[in-house]
Amino acid sequence: MNPLEVIKAKRQHLARMANQSGASGELSALAEMEHWVPRPRGAGLKILLAALAETGVVIKGSSFDAIAFPNAEQIDFTDSDAVRSALPRMIFIEIKTANQERVRPGFNGFFFALTEGEIAAAEALKEKHRVALYNNMSGELLLTSVPEILTRTKSMNWQLSVQL
Repeated sequence: MNPLEVIKAKRQHLARMANQSGASGELSALAEMEHWVPRPRGAGLKILLAALAETGVVIKGSSFDAIAFPNAEQIDFTDSDAVRSALPRMIFIEIKTANQERVRPGFNGFFFALTEGEIAAAEALKEKHRVALYNNMSGELLLTSVPEILTRTKSMNWQLSVQL
């Protein structure tokens, strides 16, 4: 392999691993689903998490990427009463994006991570939590759940992520 081929291979690897690709996939998935809204930020997220806690559901704000409603609707997440009223209609969505050509239809060959927070949210929210697998290359979207993913899993590697 000559130096230019090494650089090209490294760039392809970095592009595959870059968090920006996942974020762009989340935006693409959100754009396709008119009844999904992005996870609120700041005060809106705090109010949403507090409303969930009032119902006995405690999750991390980073454990989902979007919220789905049965119909397209807008909600003011800074309005506690509006959030409490809408809570029964909310489905919390974690988006996992595939950016590799090797991922086949049905997401066979898709390798991704589920965080402890995402798994805990799935357990706490039960049927109110879904995982959207989105193929950024083909546009395929599969709505599934953590238990369904674990049933399909061909291999699992556990890791500990740390911040120093």
